[in-house]
Amino acid sequence: MKYILIIVFFLNSLFFTNYSNSIETEIYKKIDLFGEVLEKISEEYVDEIDQSEGMDSAINGLLQSLDPYSAYMSPEIFNEMQTETSGEFGGLGIEVGMESGVVKVISPIDDTPASKAGIKAGDYIVKIEGTQVQGKTLSEAVDLMRGPVGSSIELTVRRVGEKKAITFNIKREIIKIQSVKADLLQNDIGYIRLTSFNENSSDQIKSKIKDLEKNQIIKSYILDLRNNPGGLLSQAIKITDFFLDNGEIVSTKSRKSSENRKWFAKKGDLTMGKTLVVLINYGSASAAEIVAGALKDNKRAIVLGENSYGKGSVQSIIPLKNKGAIRLTVAKYYLPSGKSISEVGVSPDIEINEEGDEFKIKSETDNQLNYAIKLLKG
Repeated sequence: MKYILIIVFFLNSLFFTNYSNSIETEIYKKIDLFGEVLEKISEEYVDEIDQSEGMDSAINGLLQSLDPYSAYMSPEIFNEMQTETSGEFGGLGIEVGMESGVVKVISPIDDTPASKAGIKAGDYIVKIEGTQVQGKTLSEAVDLMRGPVGSSIELTVRRVGEKKAITFNIKREIIKIQSVKADLLQNDIGYIRLTSFNENSSDQIKSKIKDLEKNQIIKSYILDLRNNPGGLLSQAIKITDFFLDNGEIVSTKSRKSSENRKWFAKKGDLTMGKTLVVLINYGSASAAEIVAGALKDNKRAIVLGENSYGKGSVQSIIPLKNKGAIRLTVAKYYLPSGKSISEVGVSPDIEINEEGDEFKIKSETDNQLNYAIKLLKG
């Protein structure tokens, strides 16, 4: 029996070794094939090509075949990206991703050139300055949208429900993100608008809540996460915790056990359990969905508006030797209910769609906010 076990173990080891070697051999064959294809293109293609750009495109093609959010960043783009979470950067003020080879707007950021021009979440950017976007990488498209502050850019978009393409002329600006705004509505409703999750957001929210709580007549709160494209996970966890006394906030699951984590609320609801309505729309993504989903699953808030975007994955920025980087999906978010946000988003408890072409967040035409106020006033 002992010898049989040794033989079985040896055969298994031999099988897995051969299997591993077979995979490795196949990979090297593919690398050789890629080199041959690149050589043939260089020698035979009708126009002369930049081999360096070709290699960048190949790397991007590999990453974008994984999901819409994984991408290669050149050293220049990586350097610019690092300023975006600090609260000030140059550009148009939109969060974008790739879908079917076209740039898709995840969300326009409040009070930025894109938002003021009328760009909406879900718009597909098909042309940039008359140049077709189809076939370009996300990094290449983003690079085309960048330019000197004060210069103008023409974007052509396709919008669901519109038969013709829409053209926007937008002037580039330094984007200063004021991620938190607060107001007192109807004398007793604390309104907090959160437009992104940057490194200062939780401190600002905490300060705004404390200021509102000084007003003894505050009876309820509205947390407005519409057109919030997300940002830092750590900030989403802290902000959710401000409204909870206990319960799970979010978990991440990955192929690597080191990426499997759960976060829980600590005791200390800053609003002392006051009625809370959370506003979301299709432009609410990633960290915004974590906050809305956690508060909904913990039955702490009524979620009102439209179904959110459905970006429930964790990206890590991995620096490369050339001073560029790759953005790689390493895990997925899961709500306390165990549901994944990916592709499906967070569904509202009360569905209220935007109404009219003149709709504008926190204005007289904001039917979603008006509904929330009526709900809270009874």
